[in-house]
Amino acid sequence: MSAAAGTRRVDLTLGPVLFNWEPAAWRDFYFRIADEAPVDTVAVGEIVCSKRLPLYAEHLPAVLDRLASAGKTVLLSSLILVTLDREQRQMADLARSSAVLVEANDVSCLAHLAGRPHAIGPFVNVYNEATARFLAGRGARRICLPPELPATSIGAIVAAVPEARIEVFAFGRVPLAISARCIHARLHGLTKDTCRFVCGEDEDGLAVDTLDGEPFLAVNGVQTLSCSVANLVESLDALAGMGVASCRLSPQSGDMVAVARLFRAVLDGGAAPAAARDELTRLFPAARFADGFLHATPGAAYRGAPAPAG
Repeated sequence: MSAAAGTRRVDLTLGPVLFNWEPAAWRDFYFRIADEAPVDTVAVGEIVCSKRLPLYAEHLPAVLDRLASAGKTVLLSSLILVTLDREQRQMADLARSSAVLVEANDVSCLAHLAGRPHAIGPFVNVYNEATARFLAGRGARRICLPPELPATSIGAIVAAVPEARIEVFAFGRVPLAISARCIHARLHGLTKDTCRFVCGEDEDGLAVDTLDGEPFLAVNGVQTLSCSVANLVESLDALAGMGVASCRLSPQSGDMVAVARLFRAVLDGGAAPAAARDELTRLFPAARFADGFLHATPGAAYRGAPAPAG
């Protein structure tokens, strides 16, 4: 049975690039997504470190135009953590003047969006029905839930807030923490202000092992991510059955168009979930997949079997 059978269509969203990719590569990535990827919505913007934004700002208008011309719904995403006056001004300008739907990733952005349609990103702690209802009442039309929520919580929130489109983080390194300090710079003997953008040397983040040599985390500038890659492709039937409106794919280096096609094929009943998992393993041979959070088990675990409907 396909995820679409007996349920409404589940859309696909591509989240913003979390990593410091070379500007031309960043532009070309979104151009290809616009032309080839079967995603319905694309979130764009620098959400990790405001120092990176000027690196590709000249390409942003062309990317937005290309995505819109391809029929994609576009979201402009705010920073996850706002610490500087300059960042506060940038966030206020984004929220107040953008003609594109804004996705808030920090609660400080919400004051500028109150009463206006907007989206909530996975970095705002929406852990229960009351929070989701509060945000929907203030204008949130889309809410991407934090990736650590189990299926029971997802199902409860979907049922409690029918007026908002509820989205689930379904593929990519899981964002775990954000800091005002840059770990990447410190590891290179630099400071955040004189970082030389060394985070750009690691296109999917810098792997961090334990003292015993076991893979543990990944560092992306001021951000900490999982070393494993979330992959809910075998749970799409269950998510659709809960009424989840969209699944989010977080960009990695590699063929994200192929990832989107596999997720779309499973959702439409054109591919078996296990076969899609095997193909994702082929596409990302070094990745360790995880879906533990969805099953209320340790996040780095992988069960693969469909999660029970909440």
